[in-house]
Amino acid sequence: MEAVAEYQKKSHAIEKESDFLKLKAVDHVEFWVGNAKQATFFWKNLGFKPVAYSGLETGNRRYASWIVEQNKIRFALKTPYNPHDPMAVHAMMHGDSVKTIALTVDDVEKAWRETTQRGGKSVEAPVEHKDANGVVRTATIQCFGETLMRFVERNDYSGAFMPGYEPLPDDPSIQSTGLAAIDHIVANVELGKMNYWANWFHEVLGFKQIIHFDENDISTQYSALMSKVMSNGSGRIKFPINEPAEGKKKSQIEEYLNYNIGPGVQHIALITGDIISTTRELRKRGLEFLRVPMSYYEALPGRIGEIDESYAEITELGILADRDDEGYLLQIFTRPIQDRPTLFLEIIQRHGSQGFGQGNFQALFESIEIEQQRRGNL
Repeated sequence: MEAVAEYQKKSHAIEKESDFLKLKAVDHVEFWVGNAKQATFFWKNLGFKPVAYSGLETGNRRYASWIVEQNKIRFALKTPYNPHDPMAVHAMMHGDSVKTIALTVDDVEKAWRETTQRGGKSVEAPVEHKDANGVVRTATIQCFGETLMRFVERNDYSGAFMPGYEPLPDDPSIQSTGLAAIDHIVANVELGKMNYWANWFHEVLGFKQIIHFDENDISTQYSALMSKVMSNGSGRIKFPINEPAEGKKKSQIEEYLNYNIGPGVQHIALITGDIISTTRELRKRGLEFLRVPMSYYEALPGRIGEIDESYAEITELGILADRDDEGYLLQIFTRPIQDRPTLFLEIIQRHGSQGFGQGNFQALFESIEIEQQRRGNL
């Protein structure tokens, strides 16, 4: 009883200090990949412009790093020069994957101190990175699996990305596909670990649970998953956390865990103001998307009602729709963006709804299961 009382007391204290980090945005997402230069070409094809570079030419003897941006989305792509570097080992073990999620704060020292006092494991204490353009301050803590969470304070910096990087000339030939910002980042964790990490986000970062899905919401006759969505106080930064549920066969989350060799980022949702034109352009550039059965679209107008977009175009492109009390949303999911069936992307447009497309989960889950069967992994 004392342990329960202590936990309740601790949770109440955290609730009173909700959003103590005052997170401003996702600063960037860092990928460790087998070949950063080639990965840059992939993102350029999706409308991302290379804006900064660090490597041998800049005095960086450890790794090459390319920074690509589209509107408010920023990705860092890193590859080591030495095959024995931990970055190389990580890429060999997990494939091209997300290593670090960086969040913008106004005070890195405070963010690191507050989170480590609440149980976060420090990986790197606050450090300053300086050059002629000013100073960037960072600190890093451990997150799920081998994923890191980095706090970034860049109020006093005017450079392209951070010290050690040189700006790249603008390439006007790269045309935006309309991707505007990161809407949410989804984690896959082991069976039995969803509640642990939901509590970690609550206790260490001050996040709150806003949605919970269980095997009754997302399942087939073969497999199922459970999910909790954690959000910071402002609602700008959201982390859904998935775990597999017991089933007759291997779930898509289990498939991910097997090929990623452990927990990690399953997908990144990118928001757009015009999902029709964005999806059409991305398809034209070769990005592959999942398709749900055509029967899904026969019932869609009756389930969703009047929307601004054309149902004919939504059906043609394979876009999904869902509605809640606040409005509706449109979303579509890519196939995995590398050979392993791990990381993929979601494109989403919101018309008031702040949900995650619960009405689409069943159709989406079934379509992914079909892909699993094609791979021989169901």
